[in-house]
Amino acid sequence: MSAVPRSDTPSEKPAGRFRRMLDRLSFSQEDLESEELREDSQTTGCTRIGDCQDRQIVTVTGTLRTVTLRPRAGVPALEAELFDGSAALDVVWLGRRSIVGIEPGRKLIASGRVSMSRGRRVLFNPKYELRPLGRE
Repeated sequence: MSAVPRSDTPSEKPAGRFRRMLDRLSFSQEDLESEELREDSQTTGCTRIGDCQDRQIVTVTGTLRTVTLRPRAGVPALEAELFDGSAALDVVWLGRRSIVGIEPGRKLIASGRVSMSRGRRVLFNPKYELRPLGRE
């Protein structure tokens, strides 16, 4: 038995550098990236995507997982999936075939009104800010 009480709740940090290292080794790379994205969302003051409701005006941040060109009603539309560790959201720019800097793996902050389409959260033509590449 360990003398140090351990909590599995994400809000409490385990004690000591060695314990944190052991905890990080026990999680998958995807879990670690999701936790990092959730922390980033919290530190920037953005709404978690998992907490977004239909018709709510939000500012969210995350990493673009996919970027595709998919026409909607005969009009070109650039679609990207934004993931923040809690859930995913589709970001759609109507009338655009490409946008410089919008590529998979890029972090961004997007603002707009959330709508629900086929059970998924969507932001149409959001205001957005590209985050710097690499470590901040």
